[in-house]
Amino acid sequence: METLTTRGRAARLAATVLGLAVLLAGTAWGTDDHFPFGPFRMYSTSNPPNSPAPDTRVEGVDSSGAVVDLGERATGIRRAEIEGQQSRYAADPALLAEVADAYAERHPGAAELVEVRIVVRWHGIRQGRPTGRWTDETVVAWRADR
Repeated sequence: METLTTRGRAARLAATVLGLAVLLAGTAWGTDDHFPFGPFRMYSTSNPPNSPAPDTRVEGVDSSGAVVDLGERATGIRRAEIEGQQSRYAADPALLAEVADAYAERHPGAAELVEVRIVVRWHGIRQGRPTGRWTDETVVAWRADR
């Protein structure tokens, strides 16, 4: 077994110090986008015990008026991708046309979507337990001009 040279030790020490410095800076000033060098807050926080819990979904309305679930199986778009870009969709609801296009591509024989919306279902929570009650809030909606 060969021994590590002084230069090799110095290089490893420098890499370790640099990695720790980036990790510390990311923890102090980073966002979730900087993971793994930034904080990953998804599991590190919780809501107060009496605050409603959000459950986001995407749904569409087809030309017959039927409500269609636009989850990952229907569109190929993960819910996390929608939630992560929700502020962009709110700023420009026309971006939801991409969801309608993804649905049409996967379901060529289905009725055309005339509306796509992001809906948050707020589940009631009391003392950390679900109450069984909820309210739905449409946070973004796009209507087709076709």
